[in-house]
Amino acid sequence: MLLVADANELFSVAIKEGKNAEILVSDKVELITPEFILSEFKEHKEELLSKTHRSSEDFTKFLLVIEDKIEVVPTTELIPFLKEAGLLTPLTPDPDDVQYFAAALKYNCGIWSQDKEFKKQSRVKIYSTSDLLKEFGL
Repeated sequence: MLLVADANELFSVAIKEGKNAEILVSDKVELITPEFILSEFKEHKEELLSKTHRSSEDFTKFLLVIEDKIEVVPTTELIPFLKEAGLLTPLTPDPDDVQYFAAALKYNCGIWSQDKEFKKQSRVKIYSTSDLLKEFGL
């Protein structure tokens, strides 16, 4: 199953191993994400490190796993989908949220996110972690 991964789901894996990590490494899912995610991890590195048991070196290794496991979609490829994506996001759209929806529209797939606001539209299927655990039998 192809899904767009929300940064918060990936941040949760960076903080602790758990159900989100099981999804990340599952062979039942193929993940894509907008390219801004990589800069988000670098921008929030200290905050994430303060919440985790990982060392700075382990965190860097984790980022390499993320880059290897998840296909990063260049922002330029999302431009044709941004207008429609903006109509699907909550009333006060976060530019990052618009990119998740643009990637989902481009690849005709769902989004892995816990954001309840995302479910207030019917064009893109939103999967919570618990939805995916049930779907994959994890």
